[in-house]
Amino acid sequence: MSLAFSKPPIPSDADSQKLCDGLLNAVLAAATVYYSLPKEQGITLRKTVREAVADIVEVTIQLTELILNSRIQSLSQAQLVSTGSVWEACDQCEKLPKDNHAAVVLSISGYLGVVKDAVEEVEQALAGGEDPFNDIPDDEDNDIGARGNQDTYWSEADRKLMAPCLGLMKVAKACLKKLLGALKAHGKVDTLIHVAQLDDLVDVTQEVSPSVDDLALSMYPPMIHATVRLNAAKLSSVLKKVLNITRSSHICPDTEYSWVQFLDNAVDHNMEKTKNLTQGAI
Repeated sequence: MSLAFSKPPIPSDADSQKLCDGLLNAVLAAATVYYSLPKEQGITLRKTVREAVADIVEVTIQLTELILNSRIQSLSQAQLVSTGSVWEACDQCEKLPKDNHAAVVLSISGYLGVVKDAVEEVEQALAGGEDPFNDIPDDEDNDIGARGNQDTYWSEADRKLMAPCLGLMKVAKACLKKLLGALKAHGKVDTLIHVAQLDDLVDVTQEVSPSVDDLALSMYPPMIHATVRLNAAKLSSVLKKVLNITRSSHICPDTEYSWVQFLDNAVDHNMEKTKNLTQGAI
């Protein structure tokens, strides 16, 4: 379609209708793939397919609007980019997970990547010394932003509190990593119950990275200890749910039980230390 409407003479009404019908049929065929996928195959798989189809439809609409609004003389840069976006969206279909197990692995791998980044960011800030904002240049004309402002530094009490909080973040990372390993080793889609259990794991693990981010952000100065304690408690609660659901699912045979219990204890240990260090903040 980009080529057909890029320069005169433009297609006749009949040819234009054929092009439009072909495009419409292709979009409907893509939508049919999603709507014909049985719900029993898994919510996560259906969501992944739906997002892929929605991407195709969205970029196709954008390309069509560009063609309608462009002057008929040559392919514009915008049309070339938009055409490439359609190709890219269609190519992604070949990479779609083949079943709910693969879709769940893909989703939780994404969550793990976000948590890893958050942990590394906090560790790098701690390694930078007392001032986590030392890579931000001073505003010489703004006294509030000067390095002398104590609100940009961690106090000794802040640093003590950061230890168990960072410990909780590391437990979150370890939890997703170990869960992913158990999922790859034992995950099944042979029964409706197993499929549903995999979806439950995605539902609960998607809460981990936002909770880690909230805790990480509250750890930067000026640190409000009551807020840090609240966010630590939220992350602790989420991790407990993840571990409980993992423990009761088919991906946790006896050989996997030890790490679940170990991380469960690690959550309790770090949360207890966080509470002890924030007694005066409540």
